[in-house]
Amino acid sequence: MNTIDVALICKALGDSNRLQIVQMLSDGEKCACKLQEQFAITQPTLSHHMRILCESGLVNVRKEGKWSHYSLNCETLVAFQQFIASVSCGKKKGR
Repeated sequence: MNTIDVALICKALGDSNRLQIVQMLSDGEKCACKLQEQFAITQPTLSHHMRILCESGLVNVRKEGKWSHYSLNCETLVAFQQFIASVSCGKKKGR
């Protein structure tokens, strides 16, 4: 995963509502209507959050009739986790 992709994901996760959405999606696919029930936000605001999460690659959308169903993109999530795991406060040699 390149640093531009990581930056997009970090930006997407920089909002508490989007963090909560990602946590909710960790239980599996959710309809937009179920996500909106959990927040005191309008449908356009939810759509804005979901667009940012989808554009970052963290979330997939599946359309079924007039409904949108969202799920985590596990491939992107794992790559992001691996990038974060590779960042450390390593000790310098000789100390």
